[in-house]
Amino acid sequence: MNRWFSIGAGLILLCFGGFALIRGASVTTKRSVLEVGDFKMTADERRTLPPWAGGLAVGVGVALLVTGIRRQTG
Repeated sequence: MNRWFSIGAGLILLCFGGFALIRGASVTTKRSVLEVGDFKMTADERRTLPPWAGGLAVGVGVALLVTGIRRQTG
């Protein structure tokens, strides 16, 4: 893995994980509720990401960042 890719991916995951832990993150999906002929009714379903997902992203981001920095100096 390229060291710059590792550093960049680590920073992105670190920022996303920190944002998810501090502000909370949610995902919106569309779900089909009713379908009759050409008529189709959908509903937006909003789910929040669990805090452990943000913590996992922070952990992986730190690991990638450290790996990229060690490769750069070594």
